[in-house]
Amino acid sequence: MAQARHIGKVVLTIPHTPDGTILITGGTGNLGSLIAHHLVTEHGARDLVLTSRQGPNAPGATELTNQLQEHGARVRTISCDLTDRAALATLIDEIGPLTGVVHTAGALADATIDHLDTDVLATTLTPKANAAWWLHELTQDHDLALFVVFSSIAGVLGNAGQANYAAANSFLDALITHRRRQGLPGTSLAWGWWQREGGMTAHLTQADHDRMARDGIHGLTDAEGTTLFDTALGRGLGAVAPVKLHLPTLNRADTVPAVLRGLVRAVRPAARQATVPAESWADRIAALVPEERDRAVLDLVRQQSARVLGHSDADRIDPGQAFKDTGFDSLTAVEFRNRVTTATGLRLPATLIFDHPTPNALAEHLLAQLGPLGDGGSSSPEVLRDLERFEQQLFGTRPDDEVGTAIAVRLRSILARLDAPTTAPAAGTASAQVLDTLEDASQSELLSFIDKEFGRASN
Repeated sequence: MAQARHIGKVVLTIPHTPDGTILITGGTGNLGSLIAHHLVTEHGARDLVLTSRQGPNAPGATELTNQLQEHGARVRTISCDLTDRAALATLIDEIGPLTGVVHTAGALADATIDHLDTDVLATTLTPKANAAWWLHELTQDHDLALFVVFSSIAGVLGNAGQANYAAANSFLDALITHRRRQGLPGTSLAWGWWQREGGMTAHLTQADHDRMARDGIHGLTDAEGTTLFDTALGRGLGAVAPVKLHLPTLNRADTVPAVLRGLVRAVRPAARQATVPAESWADRIAALVPEERDRAVLDLVRQQSARVLGHSDADRIDPGQAFKDTGFDSLTAVEFRNRVTTATGLRLPATLIFDHPTPNALAEHLLAQLGPLGDGGSSSPEVLRDLERFEQQLFGTRPDDEVGTAIAVRLRSILARLDAPTTAPAAGTASAQVLDTLEDASQSELLSFIDKEFGRASN
């Protein structure tokens, strides 16, 4: 400006504190009420509108309003369905000019990805992501000094069992980036978990807290959370993750989310390899007699179940009781699958406990995954392991149609030889000649052979 290099008018917006009306969505909820109290007592806010689905009828809403009014604030508690854009627009019109928005509303509907459907997605996305976008649109002509959205570390780390919740929070982070590029105020706080009980975390048990602690994330106290809130706003930060990490736990973890690897000491390959036993779990199980084998696999399932649920004794796990009746949900199911996968080396789906609903059923499935083991004392034949590696390689690369057909012909030939009588065909017979031909045939010769001898198989 001093050198007159600008063209046309230059409009300056002077930063200011939100001394006007502040709208807090989810304002009567667990975190919304905490932030409302903090804004009044620590930031001097004097005009708050707290909105939630229940509004003034929400538990604790009257007590919260009275407390804030005692500190000299004007407080309006209003019922509004944030999943209804028209209702939100009417609310904002009735309030009048806003100087701040804090969006804390949200909902959980945890599920593994193959159980996600339209309803489960809408339950999480609509009140959090849709409402945030509508607040952005509907306040474009308001002179906002504050636009804060409460996101979650789930969107940063990609929590297992929370694909819908992670997506909704990732949208909030992206929305704030979009706003700041437009020169609008915006802060997205991707919170870790809070120690305070109630709200969306009311269903969490001590086992859930223990699980998160095992992942290297500890709970925030109210004082820690509000301090981080102030730090983010005071420094003018955009999308940030106020989370309490326990680095010693992360340093001991076998796997660490990619975004956190810069905080963790790299483990030397030699040191990590030294912790890997030379004998695999399958080898150890195969060396047992059948009775001991069944008991060892069931013990593994019960021990891992107890650890995930926070029990000190595996005897508390009833082998015949359904996992879902012992306290498992989508999140604990995924952690349990990960633990069993690590312990056994088997490739297992996220729906493991839903497909095999009791410890007894799962133990039988794990034994079946090992294939025929004989009467003990010998592990699975190496040829079976080679066959598994071949299968993984084959379906990992997906050969083209011509090569795939040639492979199919060869596999049919092998199956025919396995199903044939144990006495090999005499040399010079038609069967022996056919097998010799297939053994040495080129790809084009195999295709020609299948057209002549098994024409229908190539269709």
